[in-house]
Amino acid sequence: MNTNLTINGQRHSLDIEPETPLLWVLRDELGLTGTKFGCGVASCGACTVEVDGVATRSCVMPIMALEGKSIRTIEAEPDRITAALQAAWIEQQVPQCGYCQSGMIMAAASLLRAKPRPTDADIDANISNICRCGTYQRIRAGIHLAAAQLNGASA
Repeated sequence: MNTNLTINGQRHSLDIEPETPLLWVLRDELGLTGTKFGCGVASCGACTVEVDGVATRSCVMPIMALEGKSIRTIEAEPDRITAALQAAWIEQQVPQCGYCQSGMIMAAASLLRAKPRPTDADIDANISNICRCGTYQRIRAGIHLAAAQLNGASA
């Protein structure tokens, strides 16, 4: 079946089974390997991308549900939110192994789109991605730093 997807601003026409998870289309069909496979059951968040600005676990999202939607991966040209998060991640030295970080940044970007000034409770409620290295305090600090910079304040 032919499916049309808009990924990182580019339109792709793919002849692929409609129930194929987005993760495998990104990685295997399009070579966008920044989105990682972690658990395959939408629990860990390593595969998080944004669909119409909402954090979405791509390992369980069938492409048939995505026609007409805008998909954004970590490989997209950074907008002001993802650029602020990436800079904050570096400043706060968030990553250790880094495996979860593309999904973590995409989830954080989605949070900041919805809540430009998130509280710790907002972060806890919205960022359910798993970091095996346990850098949660630095992740929270990075989100707060990015939010402060985006809102014109210093953290």
